[in-house]
Amino acid sequence: MADEESAEVGGPLAATLRRIEKSAGALASASVARMDETLPWFKGLPADQRAWVMLVAQAGVRSLVEFLRTGGDGDGGDSMGQEISDEVFAAAPRALARSITLQQTVALIKVTIDVTEHQVSQLAAAGEEDALRMALLRFSREIAFSAARVYARAAESRGSWDARLQALLVDALLRGDSPDVLASRAAALGWTDRPPVVVVVGRTPGGETAAVLHAVYRAARRAHVEVVGGVHGDRLVLVVGGATDSKDAAGRLLPGFGEGPVVVGPGVPSLDHATESARAALAGFRAAAAWPEAPRPVAADELLPERALAGDAEARRVLRHDLFQALVKAGGGLLETLDAFFAAAGVLESAARALYVHPNTVRYRLKRVAEVTGFSPLEARDAYALRLALTIGRLEPGGPLA
Repeated sequence: MADEESAEVGGPLAATLRRIEKSAGALASASVARMDETLPWFKGLPADQRAWVMLVAQAGVRSLVEFLRTGGDGDGGDSMGQEISDEVFAAAPRALARSITLQQTVALIKVTIDVTEHQVSQLAAAGEEDALRMALLRFSREIAFSAARVYARAAESRGSWDARLQALLVDALLRGDSPDVLASRAAALGWTDRPPVVVVVGRTPGGETAAVLHAVYRAARRAHVEVVGGVHGDRLVLVVGGATDSKDAAGRLLPGFGEGPVVVGPGVPSLDHATESARAALAGFRAAAAWPEAPRPVAADELLPERALAGDAEARRVLRHDLFQALVKAGGGLLETLDAFFAAAGVLESAARALYVHPNTVRYRLKRVAEVTGFSPLEARDAYALRLALTIGRLEPGGPLA
């Protein structure tokens, strides 16, 4: 056994090495031909990518020769084999790692090694067949590890770049940058802009940003939505696309957030309009502390009263225009009935006596209030928003309608 090992490392393999060097081109061509026969997806590769695979195959044969020359564990130990095997993938552009998956790369390596093993009897000098097979086994292991290293580095690089791009996209969104800026950064991330698009804001759970976002992406895959996110200070800001029920989707993403309120902005048709959703979600997040019993997640529109009191101009505009001025336009005594109802502490009969009408008339008008504004005076939260709308509407009667 010791004599056989010395034969692998020393000069007796010189004849085998010379045969392999002479057959290098034929081996690479035979490997690519076998790939074409046995791997259906390989036929569909563009010409440039097939050429890159040919370069890798040729580099693989050259590396095998060098591996055999050093015995696979020369003076550099295992690092020598690693260095030689890594040279195989240096022959192709990095783009190849993005075009061909790791699983496909393993299939290519297997085909190349199989072709070489089938030709061992022609390649090996007399008596060196077993030594060559053992060397091929060790070399294939090194090549497999080298492929894994290439894809791991590519994934790390891509992940870091994606994280930076996402942070820039969220920054641009929060600043209200132009749609062109948003579109270009989103396109680089592969964002498909599936409607509706909503922005969700909550506290970050802490820890590494990459780990935080990874947890979010896993939850997003299970929820079948697309997500772009970023951590800003103590806030986690997510842009969610393709969620038909935005609150339900946000609920599925809750494990990615830390403690505290999680606020969902209104849905918009595309990323171009997502700044509107972001502003509402951020305003709601800042004001959510004023409603301790708020559901989690909570829609930004459910926090209109708190947002208005916290100084959010958009919330004040909605309360004035969509509630107060809508009631003024609707007429029919709705505003007067609402005033009387609130003055009577929500007692229908008392409100009816104050208005000199039947209680059923009050009921009908309150139902009309709900139809006109979307807020029911009979619900505590809605009544709170309506009362604040009446106050703001009367304090700011000359405010814009839109």
